[in-house]
This record gives sequence, C-alpha cells and structure tokens, in this order.
Amino acid sequence: MEYQKFLAEFEQGDEDFKQKVFRRYNRYQDDLSLRPYQAELIKLQEHLEKHQQKMIILIEGRDAAGKGGSIRRITRYMNEKHYRVVALGKPSNVQLSQWYFQRYVEQFPRGGEIVLFDRSWYNRAMVEPIFNFCTQQQYSTFMKTVTQFEDDLVEHGIVFHKIYFSVSKKVQSQRFNDRETNELKKWKLSEIDVQMQERWDEFTEMKYQMLKRTHSHTSPWAVIRSNEKHKAHLNAVKSILNKVDYENRNMSLDYTVDENIYYSGAREIELMENHLREKGKFIV
Repeated sequence: MEYQKFLAEFEQGDEDFKQKVFRRYNRYQDDLSLRPYQAELIKLQEHLEKHQQKMIILIEGRDAAGKGGSIRRITRYMNEKHYRVVALGKPSNVQLSQWYFQRYVEQFPRGGEIVLFDRSWYNRAMVEPIFNFCTQQQYSTFMKTVTQFEDDLVEHGIVFHKIYFSVSKKVQSQRFNDRETNELKKWKLSEIDVQMQERWDEFTEMKYQMLKRTHSHTSPWAVIRSNEKHKAHLNAVKSILNKVDYENRNMSLDYTVDENIYYSGAREIELMENHLREKGKFIV
C-alpha cells in the first residue's frame, strides 16, 4: 500500500481502527527500544563461544505470565547455532523411573551454547504437587536436593540464571479470556489453565515455599513483574546481560534493572511475608 493511500484509509477509519494502529505503533516503538540490548545478547553469545562457556537460563512463572513472549524477545536475533530453547513435555515411563534431573541434564549446553528452559525441573516445586503429578515424598526430596544440584552446576563453571515471571491474578484472567476468544491463541488454553485461577492461592503458597527454600547466594532467583509485557522483556534481557562480563559491551546503554519491575528472590520473599502479616495471605 502506498503511503498516501494509507493516510486516507487512516483518516476514514473509525476509533477502533485508529486504536489498533496506535497499539501496533507502540509495539513497534517497544521493539526499537529493545534492539540495542538484543544486539548485546549477540556479543554475549560471541563471548561464550570464544571462551567455550556454558549458560543455562530457567524461565519460570504461572501460565500466561509472559514466558513465551520473553523467550522470543531474548532469542529473536541470536545466532541459532549457539542457543536452544528446551520445553520438555510429559515424561515417558522410562524417564519416570530415572533420576528426576536426568532428562534435564541430557539437554544441558555444550561449550559456547546457551540453553533456555521454558519451564524446568521446578515443575516439581509448583505444578506437580498441586495437581498430584508427584508424591509428597518426591516433592520433599526435590526441595531438599535441588539447591545442591544447582550449586554443582555453578561449581562446574556453568553460568546459571533463574527468572520467575510474576503476573497478577487480574492480568492472568484477562490473558486467559483473550486466549478463549482469540482464534489464534485458543490452542494455548488448557484445562489446567482454567484451574490456575481457581487455585491461585495454592500456587502462591507454593511459589513462596519455592523461593524461600531454593533462593541462594549461588543460584538466586530473579523475579520480574510481567503485567506490562515490554518492561518485563526489557528487564529480563538486562538481567541476562548482567550475568556475564563479556567483551565490547556498549557502555552508552543503561543496564540498570527497574526496581519496580525486577526483584531479587530475597526481596520477593520479604514482600510476601509482609503481605502475610498485614493481610493474612500472600498477594503476589
């Protein structure tokens, strides 16, 4: 379409049409502001390749928290030869008989590679016990052993980063409704998604237990508020860049994370405990 024809159609469009164009324009601006940091991710990749370092990024959070969108922004311009996104499905009968971490270890990065886990072994800390996909004994064993497992990863030189995307109950509900009515997103909605809202408080309790027992100095959690998608994407990328002291960093960029969006695991635990004391229940 020629520019003048576009202007004519825009002027003739109704308010709904103009709002849609405005939203698309805002998304374009958001993408532009993210690109310099995405360029830095390529430099980070080059550094890892040069020094044969390995990096693991865990992307966790409730359904509709924005995990997939953030992964797409993180990897959009990366060298495909040097990263993988791993999203494991239901374990096979053979895998169920193995050491719990084994099927994840089989996906670990080679030298010079980044592996992003779209959900990870932390399924056992939240989803599995709530829906009875594991026994209480299996859950307890996981919670007692996971920090040592992660300490070993770091001890062996793997750059390890855990990100938890935290969405509010209201925004999660809005996103589920969008999935229900949008023909392009219906495939994302599952029966478990519906129960996520009904069992919100249970998930929040399990989130607290997970952070409380698995946030450590060696493998800390980064918690990112994800109600505003672009801010979540930007802070996720910044947090990854801040994990590696790579060469040729563009020092004109601001790598500081937004304290209203990005929380350390320790800070999130503190906030949750404050809410519990003040309101009698966990909120975030």
